[in-house]
Amino acid sequence: MRRLAARGAAGDAREVAAPGADIWDCARGWSPSSSRLTDLCALWQPGVFLPSADGSRASAGVGKSRPNEAEKLSTVWKAHIERHKASGARGLGSGEQGLVLRMARQQAPPWVHIALILFLLSLGGAIEIPMDLTQPPTITKQSVKDHIVDPRDNILIECEAKGNPAPSFHWTRNSRFFNIAKDPRVSMRRRSGTLVIDFRSGGRPEEYEGEYQCFARNKFGTALSNRIRLQVSKSPLWPKENLDPVVVQEGAPLTLQCNPPPGLPSPVIFWMSSSMEPITQDKRVSQGHNGDLYFSNVMLQDMQTDYSCNARFHFTHTIQQKNPFTLKVLTNNPYNDSSLRNHPDIYSARGVAERTPSFMYPQGTSSSQMVLRGMDLLLECIASGVPTPDIAWYKKGGDLPSNKAKFENFNKALRITNVSEEDSGEYFCLASNKMGSIRHTISVRVKAAPYWLDEPKNLILAPGEDGRLVCRANGNPKPTVQWMVNGEPLQSAPPNPNREVAGDTIIFRDTQISSRAVYQCNTSNEHGYLLANAFVSVLDVPPRMLSARNQLIRVILYNRTRLDCPFFGSPIPTLRWFKNGQGSNLDGGNYHVYENGSLEIKMIRKEDQGIYTCVATNILGKAENQVRLEVKDPTRIYRMPEDQVAKRGTTVQLECRVKHDPSLKLTVSWLKDDEPLYIGNRMKKEDDSLTIFGVAERDQGSYTCMASTELDQDLAKAYLTVLGRPDRPRDLELTDLAERSVRLTWIPGDDNNSPITDYVVQFEEDQFQPGVWHDHSRFPGSVNSAVLHLSPYVNYQFRVIAVNEVGSSHPSLPSERYRTSGAPPESNPSDVKGEGTRKNNMEITWTPMNATSAFGPNLRYIVKWRRRETRETWNNVTVWGSRYVVGQTPVYVPYEIRVQAENDFGKGPEPDTIIGYSGEDLPSAPRRFRVRQPNLETINLEWDHPEHPNGILIGYILRYVPFNGTKLGKQMVENFSPNQTKFSVQRADPVSRYRFSLSARTQVGSGEAATEESPAPPNEAYTNNQADIATQGWFIGLMCAIALLVLILLIVCFIKRSRGGKYPVREKKDVPLGPEDPKEEDGSFDYSDEDNKPLQGSQTSLDGTIKQQESDDSLVDYGEGGEGQFNEDGSFIGQYTVKKDKEETEGNESSEATSPVNAIYSLA
Repeated sequence: MRRLAARGAAGDAREVAAPGADIWDCARGWSPSSSRLTDLCALWQPGVFLPSADGSRASAGVGKSRPNEAEKLSTVWKAHIERHKASGARGLGSGEQGLVLRMARQQAPPWVHIALILFLLSLGGAIEIPMDLTQPPTITKQSVKDHIVDPRDNILIECEAKGNPAPSFHWTRNSRFFNIAKDPRVSMRRRSGTLVIDFRSGGRPEEYEGEYQCFARNKFGTALSNRIRLQVSKSPLWPKENLDPVVVQEGAPLTLQCNPPPGLPSPVIFWMSSSMEPITQDKRVSQGHNGDLYFSNVMLQDMQTDYSCNARFHFTHTIQQKNPFTLKVLTNNPYNDSSLRNHPDIYSARGVAERTPSFMYPQGTSSSQMVLRGMDLLLECIASGVPTPDIAWYKKGGDLPSNKAKFENFNKALRITNVSEEDSGEYFCLASNKMGSIRHTISVRVKAAPYWLDEPKNLILAPGEDGRLVCRANGNPKPTVQWMVNGEPLQSAPPNPNREVAGDTIIFRDTQISSRAVYQCNTSNEHGYLLANAFVSVLDVPPRMLSARNQLIRVILYNRTRLDCPFFGSPIPTLRWFKNGQGSNLDGGNYHVYENGSLEIKMIRKEDQGIYTCVATNILGKAENQVRLEVKDPTRIYRMPEDQVAKRGTTVQLECRVKHDPSLKLTVSWLKDDEPLYIGNRMKKEDDSLTIFGVAERDQGSYTCMASTELDQDLAKAYLTVLGRPDRPRDLELTDLAERSVRLTWIPGDDNNSPITDYVVQFEEDQFQPGVWHDHSRFPGSVNSAVLHLSPYVNYQFRVIAVNEVGSSHPSLPSERYRTSGAPPESNPSDVKGEGTRKNNMEITWTPMNATSAFGPNLRYIVKWRRRETRETWNNVTVWGSRYVVGQTPVYVPYEIRVQAENDFGKGPEPDTIIGYSGEDLPSAPRRFRVRQPNLETINLEWDHPEHPNGILIGYILRYVPFNGTKLGKQMVENFSPNQTKFSVQRADPVSRYRFSLSARTQVGSGEAATEESPAPPNEAYTNNQADIATQGWFIGLMCAIALLVLILLIVCFIKRSRGGKYPVREKKDVPLGPEDPKEEDGSFDYSDEDNKPLQGSQTSLDGTIKQQESDDSLVDYGEGGEGQFNEDGSFIGQYTVKKDKEETEGNESSEATSPVNAIYSLA
């Protein structure tokens, strides 16, 4: 963020710009925010340091945060002034505040010192006499001393004056009375001395050339204008001439003289061709200040045009053209090869001899030049030589004045503006090339026309008062001073005992009414003159106020303020200031009263608000006026926009938050590059920000937030940098042409604020893929030339793309084409494959070679194949495409394959052998498909790979469906990898069975399927019937009866046991199981009686064994040798033994004694 001139106020022509704060010391000891900014002073006074209409004075001292920023800031002032004009803003007379600047504290620029001098002079200036009082005449307007007029217009010579009574006018011409009444073409404007010479009825303006002077007279004296030299503008024609061709040797210097006809004023000279094309000028060819065209050395290319000098005359707005020069250049190399223009040593390339520099203008080694003080000094040195010399400037014994010196015309001219005596001395220019150097010394003498040191001012005295007129001037040579009174030499005037002349001063003592007159001071030397009028008026007038009464003035806090109280009186009144009608005279401390009566408040505070009264007093009376002062808070941008860097297409927000006095209306506007910003549809302006959507390159620049009220304004600036894609590279050039390489050079485009990181070089060839661009290579962004390695037999064309962080540029324009010679291929096609598309073929494919690997015309491929490990001879065929199909092949047989490139220059290297396979077929069914059911919840599947896969197995497909009798469930499908040979199915219920179908797959499809079913569970029919009768009423009744019967049996068993009864047990003790006993692989056993009949309630297992159904009660092993055991389904395993002592000790505690099964056995 950059803070600019900030404080300002609405105003008219009476508003002023403040000088620097450091000079005025108006804000010492106060800083708005930690030494961030310091206010400059606010000044108000009618007629003092008036800003120009475009605000150029007001902006002259603004600090430059960017080039030309101060100059452009005048636009801000224009907009500010126009805005307040439109809103009816008022100046001092209406109580409005003048414009105030605020800038960063720094050393005051020169304009501040000038403003300070003008301000101080205004405070001590003479008091103007009100026009209702008698006074001698005063010249208020006149033409310039050298008055040049357009011969096509009427002549106007201005002379206006004021006085009371109104003055009369007469003129002299060439120091003789000019009788206007005798010339019908000449008239004088009413109430004015302005002459009008009318040529509408004929006449020649040249007849009226001469020196004119205006005299304004009333009864109190005569005032004189300057001596006005009237000249008529002239634009003479060029003399007719026939110009022969100018013959010159290539490399020699040449001067084409213009010699324009003398005009008034001097014409503007420029060179063009006869076809009105401007002549391109550079270090070698340029126009001198005298209008001649200088060639430091002539080249053959200079013959391509002719050269005509043109003169433009200011007043007539005409352009006259001289007959053109034509050049004939003699050369040792008649071919004008345009490719040599950028050659680093074009002169040696064209056979031009190199020469040391010599001066074409001025001649010799030294010269002198005189310049008048305040004018511009122009020094010029034009040198010849091969190569073209460079010019450098120096001042002997010191440095060039950096703030006033600038170089022009490719360093051939040095201009020093506003010359002063300090700029005199010796300057020298140094012309140098690689062959040597030469210097020319210019002695500069600064003379001066007269300039004022102390210009005489009007003198207003009361009767009996003393006074003096002072006329001091300086110049080189020293000017002489001549006094006149009422237009006559003072020596010829009647003697006045109250007047004494002492050189440049006239002293008046005990002045009386008769002393009233107008005195002229004329100071002159050989370079010019100055003429000043000053009258002596003797008046007796009581004090009077000259400004409006009871003004309201609003001011900004902490600014310097001056309250004016214009008054008049004779004798000159004394003036005092009071605040709020009480207290002592305001002077000293924060207040200062100037001689003209103005009250300055050095730094406004809140307590300074109030009513101020000025009182003017002399011996004849007194007068007073009041000013009401209101203090307002300053307008401050407390959150300023910041410099930002944004990528193209993003959104940017610039903040601008403002504090201001609530009683003042705030306006926030934006400038871009110091011009009013147009808010388009991509921008959104809010009270405290500016948002830019979709930032583009054109949005880059400085943005100024301008917050303003009727009294002041604050400015804050930020710079938006837009990062864009780089501009395309240009001017591609191929050099170092070789058989397999070339050097490509290009000129980088603008990086658009984001450094170029890479360059991508692309190529296009016109044989294989015309119009298609391919990446060739990539290079760092720091290079602009690279060697490219090329392939044989390619007609190359190149282009370059620049890359940065934002993106890629547009491609450059293509280079010229370059074709390389042919050669046999150095490689073979890649990605060679052999795959069957049908069961009886094999398709051989490969990636074709591109243009950079073909190496020659008529590219083709030799395809070879044979069955692997059969050692049969190779089959071969020549193919121009990228595939070949071998037919009548066995199913899925391996083949050896080779593909070799060949062009008209020969064959490529021996190719590698690739293994391919003929087409696949459907596989056979999987082998040994097995279904096992280890329990009621799980079914295990196992299989082996097919005997004939007929290709590469890609997996297996298992389809299975549950069924229960004739009822089928939902079919399910499982896909397995080619390596999987096992799978387990979790049963959904213990009743249903499953039907399985398994097939293998190749690329061709699924082959023959192997099918199996899961084993049937035992008592399947019973289970089915049970499911049907379980809900019948009779079945429920039967179950209740059985339960009652079991209860009765239990009661009987309990009674019998309590009486000591014994259970019958099988007579089978300590007999181990034999090998013939059934046993499952998992180690389970079946229990059965001697007849191998299952117990009631048992069921058959999946593998055919019989298992007893689960019961709430279990049998207990009664024996000495072991305990009773149960298998997984609850069937009893083991032997029964009867032990009497165990029954006696445990009969009442064993739960098995009361089980229904034991009871049944005991009954049996």
